[in-house]
Amino acid sequence: MSTFGSLPISAGLLPVRHGNLLDFPQDPIACMRSLHAEFGDLAVLEDQGQRIAFVFSPEYNRQVLSDPNTYLSQFFAVRGGRRSAQRRVTSGLLSMNGAEHRESRRVMMDVFTKRVLPQYHETITEITDDLMQDWQVGQQHDLNTEMVHFMLRMTSALLFGVNDAQYSVELGNKIDAWVRQNHEVGMGALVSSPEFSDRYDQLLSMADDLEDSIKQMFQKHRTANTEKRSDVLSLMFQAQASEQQLSDEKLVGHATLTFAAAHLTTAHTFSWTLFLLAQHPEVMQKLADELENNTTGDHPSFDELKSLSYLEAVIKESMRVMPASSYSQRISAMQTQLGPLTLPAGTPVIFSQFITHHREDLFKNPDEFRPERWASISPGAYEYLPFGAGPRMCIGASLAMVELRTVLAVILKRFHFQAVANSEVNGRVISTMLGPTSSIDAVLHSADVVPDAVPVYGSIHDLVKMPASTKPIAIRRAA
Repeated sequence: MSTFGSLPISAGLLPVRHGNLLDFPQDPIACMRSLHAEFGDLAVLEDQGQRIAFVFSPEYNRQVLSDPNTYLSQFFAVRGGRRSAQRRVTSGLLSMNGAEHRESRRVMMDVFTKRVLPQYHETITEITDDLMQDWQVGQQHDLNTEMVHFMLRMTSALLFGVNDAQYSVELGNKIDAWVRQNHEVGMGALVSSPEFSDRYDQLLSMADDLEDSIKQMFQKHRTANTEKRSDVLSLMFQAQASEQQLSDEKLVGHATLTFAAAHLTTAHTFSWTLFLLAQHPEVMQKLADELENNTTGDHPSFDELKSLSYLEAVIKESMRVMPASSYSQRISAMQTQLGPLTLPAGTPVIFSQFITHHREDLFKNPDEFRPERWASISPGAYEYLPFGAGPRMCIGASLAMVELRTVLAVILKRFHFQAVANSEVNGRVISTMLGPTSSIDAVLHSADVVPDAVPVYGSIHDLVKMPASTKPIAIRRAA
């Protein structure tokens, strides 16, 4: 008999559930929680001979994520024909493997190196100021909508040097819609579902339109002087001048996928963090004290931000309990052994930040938002992985952290947020991302007012354990 996590596995007895593979994309977290509860650290969902494997432990995360030769990245299941726009716009780091990925990552690492991060500080603070320009105490805002539109503009400015709000929204919406269509069509291809595969032609048409928009942006960029600009696209163009293999075709893929990976994940992290702070007054008070005592003026400097340890803990804890990237996948390149399972070539393998981050053996009271835990814990790379782990870890992780620290500090120096009592806050996973599916309604207070935790309805209570005072009165009475 072999062992699998804490569950014994007899010879011939494998952690396989027979069911509908579409149960997974319909509610990924519920499906993964159920598989983890039934089978432990390794599980398989099987439907008419088709299988998806799931890994839920740090050790299995390490085996899969540290071996890019055996477990390939296939972020997009549908690549299109060799000469199609769909093939070109999916040809970025997220979909590359082997030597091509290593070489492209080497070039891109120079673009995202830490030495250029301070250059983004002024742009981030300016766009954050613009966000708050018309804000006034007493106004009600939908944090979800605000942060999505805010990050469209921020991502366009930092990545592409575009500071045009309308253009940013148009381009960002095209990329987001295309990413979602890829996910839905790709899942249809995986399970051979006509319901999804019928949308393939629409996906190709969206890719054509998106490629045209990206190329137009390239042309505008090249008419300007990019020598002294520090946005990511300008740095890509500078790298292209010295790297012969960095063709425009590859730049189209890099630019598209960099935006796709950066925009919604960061927007969702802002939304969840601000909501969690509103519903945890003691955390908000402690963070407000740190900002007051350790920063000067409305715009903390780049160096001041690096010293804010509690702000860092708040961000880390938010990304732990509500990771915007809740799962991702790899594809086995060859037949391989994973624990008791023999995986044929071409088997999808899902790893989940959400499930790993909610393990009781790794994080005490894992469903609770407790930033204080970070004063005494230092989880390993495969235990805490909001940006992934291993040789394919998110290349923009450092830039994302700079954005999160800077924006939160600038906003919270001026405003606090009070959740609207008895409003509804829902969230679910769409296209691998855990984001709000409802408004997150909040009222603006001045920064010297600490919000009260208030009751709210919705699926938020299924995703994170909130304080008792935030549960609807009827539920509290029933408990």
